[in-house]
Order: sequence, then C-alpha cells, then structure tokens
Amino acid sequence: MPGTSRRVLLALTAVLAGGAAVVGGTVLTTSSEAAPASAPAERTLASPEGLERLHRLPPVTERVFAWTDAHARSAEAQRRYAIDCMDRHGFRYAPPAPPAAGSGEDERPRPFGLELPPSASRPGPAPSAEKPPKPGSPEASPAYAKALFGDDGQRVVVHGEKGMKVSRPGNGCLADAEKHVLGDGRTRWLQVRITLFEAQEQSRADVEKDPAFGAATARWRQCMERAGFPGLRDPLALPRALPKDIVRADLRCKSETGYLTVAYTRLAAVQQAWLDRHPAVAKDWTALLARQDKAAREVLAAGGQGAARP
Repeated sequence: MPGTSRRVLLALTAVLAGGAAVVGGTVLTTSSEAAPASAPAERTLASPEGLERLHRLPPVTERVFAWTDAHARSAEAQRRYAIDCMDRHGFRYAPPAPPAAGSGEDERPRPFGLELPPSASRPGPAPSAEKPPKPGSPEASPAYAKALFGDDGQRVVVHGEKGMKVSRPGNGCLADAEKHVLGDGRTRWLQVRITLFEAQEQSRADVEKDPAFGAATARWRQCMERAGFPGLRDPLALPRALPKDIVRADLRCKSETGYLTVAYTRLAAVQQAWLDRHPAVAKDWTALLARQDKAAREVLAAGGQGAARP
C-alpha cells in the first residue's frame, strides 16, 4: 500500500498471529461487528471520533485491525492456557494481560495522508509491559525457550498469494494455547488473515482507479492551487516534514472538498467488492472466529487454572 508505515507493517506480525495477548498482537471482529458504519458528515472530520467512524468503513481493514470483546477473550484464554502450560514445565510465565476491547485503533492504516494536525494526533500504542528475561535467570535458559516456543524445526509456515509469509510455533506452550482455541483450523485461520491483509493492501492501489476517488483528488489539487501551492498532485506525495502553512492548507482542502469521506467510502466499496468475489474467505473467517470464541469462553469459565491440562 502506498504510504504504509513501518509501524503498521510491524503490527502485522501480531495481527496475523491469532492469540494476540500471548505474543502481543491483535485479532479480528465478528462479521456483525465488522459491518461498516455510515459515513459521517464532513464537518465532523475535525474530531478523532469522526475520523474513527471513517476508519471503520472499509470492511476488510475492519476485520484485520479491529479489537473487540471476542478478540480480548481469545487472547486472554490463550494467555492463561500458556501460563498454566509453562507452570507444568516448572517455569513462571507472566505475560501482560491483553488490552481492553476497543483499543488498538491507532494501528489501523491511514492510507490517505494527514487527517489531523500533528499536535492533535493520538499517541501510538503503549509499549508492552513484558520485559526481556534477565541474563542467567530461568526465563533466559534454552529449556524455557523450548517449553514456550517449541522446536525451530517444527514451526508452521503459511504463505500468502502475493508473497507474504508468516511462521508460528509448531509445538510448545504458545502453540498448544493456539491449538486449544483454534483446533485443526489454526492453519486456515492464518491463511485467511494473510489473505485479508493482502486484500486490504491491494485495495488501496485499486481505489486509485475509482472515478469518484480520482475526482476527489482533483478537487483537493485545485483547492491546494488556490491556496497558493500549485504542483502538489497527491496528498500522499507530500513530504513528511511539511511547513505549517501547507499542513493547514492540506487539512482545510480535505475538509472543504470532502476528500476523506469520498476516499474512505470508495475504499470501503472496493473492499466490499473483493469480499463479494471471495465469499469462502469471509465464511471461513466468521466460522473460525466463532469457534475460537467458544473455546475461549470455556477456558475462561474454568478460571484458567487447570484449563491447559489434558
């Protein structure tokens, strides 16, 4: 995707993992939770809340980056399962609890350039509270790493159609936690998530061909010319370190021309068209998410202790 930040790419590893809290990542929403909201009026775009409504419109991106109660339950169930598993191996494992539902919003891509003044932008996600093990401690030993991550030679590798590759532990406590929640659907879950991520990346390139989006970009360009900045062809082509007068003009022109509303609305249409062409992906995603939520509820109902025991 044009303009994809390194932070978003790093977040992908966690997004694709499936048991987010065990490895510090993010999971997806149910299909009802992923239903796009209606586009807000342009006047609301000055607020973070109005922008968040736009961010939720693209249905593929929503599935990749949203974080709801179902995701938090799955992550917490896997965390408790892994803690109990490591305890049976004689090790103390204390990963941080997963974030509450609704967090992680800032990890969604911002594919259309600046949306708020830099001073009004929300801070990025807080760093994980999990600290690296102290040298010489049991947590730094090869036995601890093998119990948690399993054997390197048994890692599960899943490939996407566009060259993306993700590997996950094939055995060990993290793998056992994921298997308990996803069962034999674990590999398919990774495949579906990779496919969705690749689709949302491709959709940003495809929306450039959309006539309505092209017209919105042309209106933004004309507005910038009237503001005294000719030659600026695309919001994403603006330099990173912008003078304040260009920042003000960019944001004003986006608001006056309805650029962001059109951009996110047309991106949502492109992504929905992709989902309509690939019904098996959406069907499997919904079924596998429901499956892991059911298993997660069972683990949490057991109170975590003993939940990982055969």
